[in-house]
Amino acid sequence: MSSKPRTTVLITGCSDGGLGSTLALALHATNHFRVFATGRNLTKLSRVSDAGIETLALDVVSASSVSACVSEVLDNLTPTLDVLVNNAGAGHIGALTDVPLESARDLFELNVISCLGLVQAFMPLLLRSTRPGGAVIVNHTSVASVLCTPFVGLYGSTKAAMATLTTALRAEMRPFGLRVVELKSGSIKSNINQNSVNGGVGVPENSLYHAARAWLNTLFTGETFEEQAMAPAAWAARVVKELEKRSPPDEIWVGAFVNLVWFAANFLPKSMAEKLARDTVGLGKVEKSIADYGRDKAVEDVYGKM
Repeated sequence: MSSKPRTTVLITGCSDGGLGSTLALALHATNHFRVFATGRNLTKLSRVSDAGIETLALDVVSASSVSACVSEVLDNLTPTLDVLVNNAGAGHIGALTDVPLESARDLFELNVISCLGLVQAFMPLLLRSTRPGGAVIVNHTSVASVLCTPFVGLYGSTKAAMATLTTALRAEMRPFGLRVVELKSGSIKSNINQNSVNGGVGVPENSLYHAARAWLNTLFTGETFEEQAMAPAAWAARVVKELEKRSPPDEIWVGAFVNLVWFAANFLPKSMAEKLARDTVGLGKVEKSIADYGRDKAVEDVYGKM
């Protein structure tokens, strides 16, 4: 008697130290999934490769790389794909008035446009899936898409865009039997801050917030919330449990602070939710530092006399 075929799953952004790598390892360990772990640089996929997971080169913002990956899956590995996990992405922390517009465009390209591109590219393989319950698309967003704190506005806006796209895609895929899942992660211990598009740079010299740099440079490292963040293995175990279901839920909320964010978004008045977001990052310290330095002087340092 032949064994039950494993569910095929392709995960983007599986470089060592990231959540994609952790999820790939957790899915592989169940023996229920045949995992294809992808990343721009195969030398940075050593954790998954050492575990016996199949690896593929994939730069999600490169059309030629995406096309080559699809061809490799189609021609050399398997004729179908059961689960696509759009995990690749980057963070950004910093004031919106400080971010170069080119960096903002790059982040939207990576966190939003590339996910749509992967869905379109792998759609023929997903439609061929014989998985009970239908093929599954998982888009990894964040609780920042629901309640975004100050100085995480650029990252949060990309995730909010992805959340909206996911909701629409879920409805559009219903006639074809595909499920679309939004993975809303809370705070997880990972390398996302080191991999942010601003490279972990603190408050620049020509920033309106330079007077508050003592606090903000600490905040921008992410270390302030590190102690409360969920361990990656625990996060992955929760996600795997949901993805093993025949019909995964429309949304998977997992990670530190998810219950608080969900409650704030659903039950608190908007003004109270926004105050919670401000207090979370210690905006009062920023306001005091700028007030002590002088609001007008802070503006003049950057823009000259107004």
